[in-house]
Amino acid sequence: MENYRINTNYAKSLFLLATDTEKVDVVYNDMRMVRDVFSENHVLNVVFANPVIKDSKKMAIANDLFGEKVDDLTMLFIRFVVKKHRVVNLKGIALSYMDLYRESNNIVLSELRTAIDVDEETKEIIKQIVGDYTHCNVELNTITDNKMLGGFCVSFDNNLYDARLRTRIAKLRKEFSKNVYEKGI
Repeated sequence: MENYRINTNYAKSLFLLATDTEKVDVVYNDMRMVRDVFSENHVLNVVFANPVIKDSKKMAIANDLFGEKVDDLTMLFIRFVVKKHRVVNLKGIALSYMDLYRESNNIVLSELRTAIDVDEETKEIIKQIVGDYTHCNVELNTITDNKMLGGFCVSFDNNLYDARLRTRIAKLRKEFSKNVYEKGI
């Protein structure tokens, strides 16, 4: 069962350990990999959430998945989480750690949603604009949405700039529904 308090407390502990051992960036990259593995593999989530499967099997799966791909500190932490029967929270812990890392390094997470793929120059321009607005470094995730007619949508820090074609058409439709020039029509 996912629990925000558990996720943040474990993530804070890992962050403090990583800070003490000067491996904050290494552990951040490891936590990104953990998040990606759990996001892409639904079966893995089901296996780790199953209370019938023994912790020794879960430990073996974690060793096979992450053993040689992550730092020793990260692997020790994953083993600790498995022993404490919190392996179901591992994805949430990884996300919380990433939030702590971004907060400590003054990084804002931003998302650019477009109808087509954008080039690197456009991404840099968006990063620059968001960075100027927030006074932070920007980590930009791009998503190509084939359902969009055109335009783009940028979100960051509970802000949304919506320049989609569908939104523009809806605004025009609303403006034309009000007839300010002729009365009684």
